[in-house]
Amino acid sequence: MKISKTIILTVISLLLNYSVAAAEQFQTTVSIAPLKYFVEKIGGENVKTNIMVKAGSSPATYEPQPKQMADLSKSEIYFAIGVPFEQAWLPRFKSANSNLEIVNLGEAVIHRSMKAHIHEDEGEHGHTHHDDHGEAKVKDPHVWLAPPLVRVISQKILETLIEHDPENAATYTSNYLSFAAEINDIDSELLKTFTQKGQKFSFMVYHPSWGYFADTYALNQIPIELEGKEPSPKKMAQLIEFAKTNSVKAIFIQPQFSQKSAQTIANAIDAKVLIADPLAEDWTANLRRTAKAFATQH
Repeated sequence: MKISKTIILTVISLLLNYSVAAAEQFQTTVSIAPLKYFVEKIGGENVKTNIMVKAGSSPATYEPQPKQMADLSKSEIYFAIGVPFEQAWLPRFKSANSNLEIVNLGEAVIHRSMKAHIHEDEGEHGHTHHDDHGEAKVKDPHVWLAPPLVRVISQKILETLIEHDPENAATYTSNYLSFAAEINDIDSELLKTFTQKGQKFSFMVYHPSWGYFADTYALNQIPIELEGKEPSPKKMAQLIEFAKTNSVKAIFIQPQFSQKSAQTIANAIDAKVLIADPLAEDWTANLRRTAKAFATQH
């Protein structure tokens, strides 16, 4: 079959345009998958984004693989968020790539404390409490799970991309406005979901990832584990009593952590153990799915 000269020239042109577009992309690396979602929403086709903490891994204990360190040498920006592994590894990332700009998106927002627990002296009417005394507070890094905070984070991403690639500022700004509308839509949807419930309710989780989400929508997060520590027998008894008193129907776990304690409590109160993954990449769909799971248990 004879191929016309016009078709050949068209194919060559497309290939050349693709090569130019690929060459114009600059690379970024992010700590966790939801940040990739944010960066790609704003950066679009101009930015290639790598994820450091792979699916199923915990950002509390993650250690980057050699290939990831090699890929990092090609990145211009590293978007951090304040998860535990960054404390040890961000200086090493900078040493491995002196041209790398590290942007900690978590610094753009005000943090809550992870010191939330049930009062030991409250018995069956226990409630969450933020401990402002004694020990230093541990900052909750899970800021990406609250749409109002993601508005702030996305603005910082926009500013950073424009600084590195001012020629595409108009594209990034347009993409940002589209993403801002998406954030507003999911925020309004979640407000409606929980307002319709008519009262503040508690949900029980293994790891306290959903504190900002709970604060945003006037919910009450009851964590089983705090700062990597399994609950004591006394705390387990309090949690079980609380769950019974408040008719807790499900305990939410994330795939990156053990579910042993959650399953123990669930067995004691005849509740289900369900997944609520704070690290899922499709941020909007994940918030919608998790909100529905929380709401349908009450």
